[in-house]
Amino acid sequence: MAKTQQKDIFTRVQDLGAEALQRLADVPGGSKLVDMANETRTRLDDMQKRLRGLDELEKRVAKLERELAKKPATARRRTTTARKPAAAKKPPA
Repeated sequence: MAKTQQKDIFTRVQDLGAEALQRLADVPGGSKLVDMANETRTRLDDMQKRLRGLDELEKRVAKLERELAKKPATARRRTTTARKPAAAKKPPA
């Protein structure tokens, strides 16, 4: 009995929500709000797809960091050449 009563309440709330959305389109400016909500949903879907790609990048970075940590410290240092002093200019006579 409690399940059917709960189901009825949820069904009623769902119906009221759908009715409210239909009425929202009739309100001045309401259609803009509905369009904006739909656009937001699309943008969020795109963002989720991009964020899923970050997991793969994080794995690649972690792998590179492990490989770098395995190399000896001397192999990681960059050697630079010393600058040669410029040739001395003769003073004007």
